[in-house]
Amino acid sequence: MIQARGLSKEFLGRDGSGTGVLAIDSLNFEVRDNEFLTVIGPSGCGKTTLLRIIAGLIPYDRGEVSINGTPVTGPGPDRAVVFQNFALMPWADVLTNVAFGLEIRGVPKAECEATAMRLVRLVGLEAFERRLPKELSGGMQQRVGLARALAVNPQILLMDEPFGSLDEQTRRLLQEQLLRIWEQERKTVIFITHSMEEAVLLGDRVMLMTPRPGRVKEVIDVPLKRPRRQGAEKSATFIEIKEYLWENLRSMQVA
Repeated sequence: MIQARGLSKEFLGRDGSGTGVLAIDSLNFEVRDNEFLTVIGPSGCGKTTLLRIIAGLIPYDRGEVSINGTPVTGPGPDRAVVFQNFALMPWADVLTNVAFGLEIRGVPKAECEATAMRLVRLVGLEAFERRLPKELSGGMQQRVGLARALAVNPQILLMDEPFGSLDEQTRRLLQEQLLRIWEQERKTVIFITHSMEEAVLLGDRVMLMTPRPGRVKEVIDVPLKRPRRQGAEKSATFIEIKEYLWENLRSMQVA
C-alpha cells in the first residue's frame, strides 16, 4: 500500500532563494495493493511532481510518503516508471531496450532475453524485436516502454501521461491493451492523465487534484465491472462520472 500524509513540495528559485513555487501541499491519500488509481487535475497542479516523488526521483519537503510502511527515500526495485516521451535508447533494438533494466540488475543474459521476448509478445510487438526505436511508430515505442517497465517485475507501475502524445486511435488501442495486461499482471498502478475519459475507463478510483498548490479535492470510486469491456464508455455510470469530473475541472479553471 502507498500512503501519503501531509505531503508537500516546494521548488525554489534558480538561485535557491526568492519566491518559490509550492507545487503540492498537504496531500493525504492512499493507494491499495493491486489498485489502478488514475490522477487528474488542472495543468500545473503537481501531478507529475507527485509521481516523481513516489518514484523516489525527487525529494519532498514536508510530510511523508511510504510503501508498505517504509518511507520513500529514493528509487527502488519495487517501482518502475513509464514516461510520456518513451525514453528509449535510440541505438538499441526493441529486445535490448526491454531487457535493459534486467541487465543492470545482473540477471543472466539468457534469462534477460527470455523475459524480454515474453513481454515483447505480451505488448504485441513480436517480429519487431530487432527494430530500432526510429523504425517504430509512437504507439509501438510506448509499448516498448511499457514492456521495459514490466520486465523488472515491479510491485508498482507509475505512468506519467504515457498516451498523451499519441493519436486518438492509437491511444484507444493502447488503453485496451493496458487494461488487458493489468488484468493479467495485477500491478499497483498510478496513472497520470489529462483525459477525463481515460481516467474513468482505466481507474478503480480517480483522484481529483486542485489547482496549484495541488491538493486532493476528492477520490471518486468507479463502479464499472472488471474486465472493462468495449463500449463501457457508453454506460450511464461512465458518462455520469466523466461529467462530474468535467464540472469540477471546469469550475477550477473559470476565472
